[in-house]
Amino acid sequence: MLARGTDLLKYEQAAGTAVAAFTVYTLESIRAVVDAAEATARPVLMSSGSSSYRVTGAPELAAAALAAAERASVPIGVHLDHCTDETEIARAIRLGYTSVMFDGSALPYAENLERTKAVVALAHAEGVWVEGELGALPGDEDASTDASAVELTDPAQAADFAARTGVDALAVAVGTVHGFSATPMYVDLPRLAAIAACTEIPLVLHGASGLPDANLAAAVRTGIAKVNVNAELRKAHREAMEHALAEQGDDLLRIQRAAVAAMTITAAEKIGVLSGKEN
Repeated sequence: MLARGTDLLKYEQAAGTAVAAFTVYTLESIRAVVDAAEATARPVLMSSGSSSYRVTGAPELAAAALAAAERASVPIGVHLDHCTDETEIARAIRLGYTSVMFDGSALPYAENLERTKAVVALAHAEGVWVEGELGALPGDEDASTDASAVELTDPAQAADFAARTGVDALAVAVGTVHGFSATPMYVDLPRLAAIAACTEIPLVLHGASGLPDANLAAAVRTGIAKVNVNAELRKAHREAMEHALAEQGDDLLRIQRAAVAAMTITAAEKIGVLSGKEN
């Protein structure tokens, strides 16, 4: 079933758990995310951004994700991630996305605030919820790089931003980076706790791939209600295909099945951590 509105985020926030938002690029990754959600009986979000469309095209990928979400036995939202273009956000809303993210984190604070506020007005008029971002999260969303954490989110500024923009969720920079990093990363839990104490809206963690499960679970207990997962799913996809190619040759169906199975396992494990079932 397609999950609309912010009830899901608010439920996760109140329960001290978090919903996983998995970046999808292909039909295989869409199938794996739905299979993992149904196997764990947990809601999820399927995310995509500008880079996800470079091969498939936006309408095609959106249609596949929305159709899979509609048929699922658990609530699944379809989310536009890390968008800096209001025109693309408007297109995503027309395509049927249930939520969008305007990423103005690289902009001066005043411009980020005003443009996010405008996106909120546009999206809310169509029943779509909005995620904003405050603070700099380095690295590449689509490829693992050796990035280091830089500008972290200021708690007082986060409270001001949330109040003045009306965003439904806020992505915060608390020590993580996009992709895997050679340097161990950990969430700055005291900073996260201070942000959570300043604002009541659900908080979002990007760059969770590679975090120790215990640190990730602690971040969820401290106020994170949505966690983006990309690099770990990509890694499972790539490694499964490499192994299957070596074993199966050109049997495309077996290669596809191997990729779906590997991503499903990875996604289910991450869902377990976010729902308080970490090892």
